[in-house]
Order: sequence, then structure tokens, then C-alpha cells
Amino acid sequence: MALYRLSFRLRHTVNHARPLHVSGCGKQQEAVVVESEPEPLSVFRTQENDPACQSEKHIGQYFTLDPAHTRTIFPHGLPNRFQLQMKTFNEACVMVRQPALEVISYLKKTDFSKPPVRYLFYGLKGSGKTMSLCHTVHFCHTQGWLVLHIPDAHLWVKNCKELLPSSFNPSRFDQPLQAAEWLRNFKITSEPFLSKIKTKQRYVWTKREYTEEGSTLAELVDMGISRVKSSSDVVGAVIKELRLQSGQPESNFRLAVAVDGVNALWGRSTIKKEDKSAVDPDELTLVYNLRKLMRNDWTGGAIITTLSQTGSLYTSRTDYLPQELLGERGFDKMDPFVPVSVPNYSEKEFESCYLYYMDRHWLQHPHSQTEEGKKEIIFLCNRNPSLMERFCATH
Repeated sequence: MALYRLSFRLRHTVNHARPLHVSGCGKQQEAVVVESEPEPLSVFRTQENDPACQSEKHIGQYFTLDPAHTRTIFPHGLPNRFQLQMKTFNEACVMVRQPALEVISYLKKTDFSKPPVRYLFYGLKGSGKTMSLCHTVHFCHTQGWLVLHIPDAHLWVKNCKELLPSSFNPSRFDQPLQAAEWLRNFKITSEPFLSKIKTKQRYVWTKREYTEEGSTLAELVDMGISRVKSSSDVVGAVIKELRLQSGQPESNFRLAVAVDGVNALWGRSTIKKEDKSAVDPDELTLVYNLRKLMRNDWTGGAIITTLSQTGSLYTSRTDYLPQELLGERGFDKMDPFVPVSVPNYSEKEFESCYLYYMDRHWLQHPHSQTEEGKKEIIFLCNRNPSLMERFCATH
């Protein structure tokens, strides 16, 4: 809090120099004295935008996502409310929080010759699990990892515009439209790797269409995008190739598997068959293949997941613990894993978020800018990030 008070005193006195520029991981360069418009000091922002260089001293501060990174790393995956906020504020800022820093610190120390460690973000609804996952994905991308990102696994068991019997296995069902959409996004996020990775097997899609052994992953992905009917099987082939090649001596990539709402893989489905009976997630080609990536029988990467209450079907709204949302079957399949709790905002984080909304003129009602108004916001949202964002959006 001493730093907080000092920064505000300095805000009124510093008017002739830019803040120290930061290069690399915190290496200070020479301060430059200029006569141009001063840049006000900010206690809720950090100029350290590289997740690999962020530390506990940055907790509660916002860093800015480069627009180019937003397009290439997150063509999908960012929460809808955050995307609306990006358009409104004309910038993408993410708060540095302890849960993401914890997982990033583990990833830095990972022995990639061993099976992947499974990390599980859990917490109350709206506490920031998805943003913690996105923060970690951003780190993996900046470190040159190949990221296989499933933004919301519940959409695969909940919404299905087209369900077709699998041509590969009659006991399973394909979701071609969802598979093709995921392949298009995967092509954007993994473009640097697609021309370098070669397939280890030959894949036959129809009597006339096939992908030869030694083809690039780009050819495989393009096959699924152009031949939508085969897209579900192509997703399975992509997953298989990455699982087999990750961690191998001839491979030159680390694999980060990021799944938001992993409990959907072992939950219940709302998708119906022709006889009106429910489809078990295990009968869906996409889910069946994704479950294989959840096993720790491969090397050279990590599995980073979240639990989702929003998309959880037929579960109590108060459930949020791993054993409650994963169920017995899912818990057994994920065990062992590293649980990472994502709490509501701390006092410092709430203050930072409040100042950020003030800075962006998001809080415009006169009462919300008073000390009493701030206390009222705390009372109404209990420092829950999602509730706070929704409540402040109306004030």
C-alpha cells in the first residue's frame, strides 16, 4: 500500500520524463528526458507484457495483449464478455494473477522427457478460470509451444447443428461443422508448425480421398476444412499425430493441450439420437479423441485445463470442486493432477480493477466514484470478477 500512495503522489509531480523502458525480462534501459506529453504513472498497469518475465510483484496489475497476438493466439478462446470489453476499451488488458503465475512457474521447471503433468484450474463461477487459462496459453505461445486449444468443451456435448454416423466407426457420431470450425482456428494458431510436422501414417477418408504418410500437417488440416464430412476424423488424426510426435528426438516442438471445461468430457450430453435417447460423450468422435490427449502416455508437453460450472449439465449450481464437477469417472481419468484454486479478487486486485474501470471511464455514475459507491460494489459482487464486470457495465 506504501507503493500505491507513493505512486499517486508522484502522479502530480512527474511531468518531464517518460517512465523507465523495460527490455527483455526486466532489464532497465536509460531513462529518456523529453519535452513531449507526459505519460502518467499507473499503479494498475505494468509495461511487462511478456508472461515469461512476470512475477509476484506484478500481481494485480494489467498487461496489454498485442493486437497481433490476440489475432494469432486467440482466434477463439477468449470469453465473450472479454471480447466485448476489448471492443469497448479499444485494447485487450489481462490482469496478472497468482493462479496463472503458479502454473507458468511449474511449466518453466518441467522435465519434458517425462509424461505431461495435468493442471486443473478450479473455483467459484466467474472467478477467472478461463482468463487464467488464456494467460497460461499466452505464455506457452510466446515460448514457441504448439498450443492445441479447446475453448469450451461443453459446446461439443451441448450444441450440435449436425450429427452424422461415423464412417470410420459405426458406434460413434461425427460433428462435422464443429470439427471444421475448430480446424480453421487451429490452422491460425499453429501455422508456423503445420508445414514442418509430417504425418507418420497414411489416412484413408473415402475410396478416392486419402492422405499419404509423410504429408505435412497443413495438408491434413486443409483436408478437414475442405471436406467437412471427414473433418471429425481429421481432428482425430491431428490429435494422434501430435500425441505420437511430441517429445520425440526428431520433433522440434512442445505441446500444450489447453481445455476449458474439461469436466464435459465425462459429464452428460443433451444431444439426442434418432430414437430420442441421449448420446453418451464417449460416442462422439471429437470427445473420444480428445480424451486420449488427457492421458499421460505421451511426452514433451503439458495438459492445462479448467472446470466449468456454466456449461456443466445436470449438476448443482453450487458445485465447483474437482470431485463434484468431474464425477467419479472423470476424477479417476484425470488423477493425478495439480489442482490450482482461482479465488475471487483480493483487496489489491479489486482496487486495481476498480481503478482500471475508472481510467477507461467505464464507471460514470457519480456515486460509483465515491468511497461509499466502491463499498456498495464490493457488497454486491463480493469481489467476484465476472459479477463485478457485469455490475459495473450498468453504471
